[in-house]
This record gives sequence, C-alpha cells and structure tokens, in this order.
Amino acid sequence: MTSTFPDISISTDRLVLRPFEAGDVPALAEMMNDELITAWTSAPAPYTTADARDWALRRAPAERTSGRGIVFAVTEFLTHRLVGTLHLRNTNWRTLATEVAYVTAPWARGEGYACESLLAVAEWLFRDQKFERLELRTAADNTAAQQVAQKAGCVSEGVLRSAWIARSRTEEAGWTEVRTDLIVWSLLPEDLDDGREPPAGGGFEHSGYPGYTDYAATAGWR
Repeated sequence: MTSTFPDISISTDRLVLRPFEAGDVPALAEMMNDELITAWTSAPAPYTTADARDWALRRAPAERTSGRGIVFAVTEFLTHRLVGTLHLRNTNWRTLATEVAYVTAPWARGEGYACESLLAVAEWLFRDQKFERLELRTAADNTAAQQVAQKAGCVSEGVLRSAWIARSRTEEAGWTEVRTDLIVWSLLPEDLDDGREPPAGGGFEHSGYPGYTDYAATAGWR
C-alpha cells in the first residue's frame, strides 16, 4: 500500500496553504510567466492557462495520491490571493525524507512569505508526520532562494556540480538554457528547536481539507 500525505490545509498568522482549486488557475498562469520564475524553474515557457489548469487540477493532486509528495497553493489569509506555491516531492517513506520547492509571486516578494510557508510545512512535517529530513536545493546564483533557506535555519551540506539547467535571456529576448550548480540544504527536527523564532510571531494550525526578496527554489514541473 502506498503511503500518502493527508489532504489538509495549514494556516499561519498571514497565510493559508491548501490544495489548488479551479479558481486559482488564472493567478497561477500569471505568476508562472514571471521572468525570474522562468529562469530558475523548469516550468513551461510561456506558461499557458492550459498548463496552469493541468498542474492545479491534475498533476498537483496526483503528487499526493501517488505518494510522491504534496502541493500547496499558498494564499493570503485576509485577501485569499495566491502568493505562491510550495511542493514537497521525491518523498522517501522508508527514510522519512522529502524535498521542498517553492515559488513566490512577483507582487508578494519581500514579505517573507516563502520562509513563513516553509517553516509552517516543516513543523507539520516533523511534528505531525514524524519525518526526519527536509531537503532543499537552490541554484548557485539564486541568492534569493538561498536567503530563504538560511532564514529558515537550513544547513548547507554541499554543492552538486552542474546538476541543474537554468534559463537566461538572449540578446533577441528569447531564452537559452545554461547549466549551473545546485546547493543542497537540509532541515532536521532538531533544527527547529535551536531557538529560532516561529514564523510570523506564532505557530500554525492545520485541519482536514475537503476534497515559491524570495521567489523560487529549484522547481521541477513535469
């Protein structure tokens, strides 16, 4: 029997992390066409409404039901506006380890949303799901994603040389692929108990849910 994460939402003082809904599709398509997200992720470019619908309504739910991980739409608590996504992936149920990737919408950067959502999910993952390791990989030149990892208390473990393909603009305003190194970070349960302040001045709540300056950790969009 395949192990899976529960179908839940997670709340912080400012954010609600929940499954994607059909109403998120336009905002997701707009967000994913941001140039920095295109540069650091493997998302289709251009990112169409059809791509957004396929991810939100088919691929994202399948990540959970297949046991590979879970995908959250990150929204503001007060406005319900989509501010990003957070994706647990490549989950190993034997070692109780998983990898996290996040994307933050252009308009929501600089607010600490990526770190807040990352910490909320980490606390849920370690305390409720009894996981032992959360891994994060950031492109070597993606300093914003690295700042999120550092602020969250992640520990840098080393470099995977030439392990990722990023994208950069050409003189003709197109895109070209470039190889880059990946920095590997980890967060363990004991790292959350080392005196770091909780996100947004408080903890988090989660409940049963019926049926990413910060922007993007490396995100594979298959």
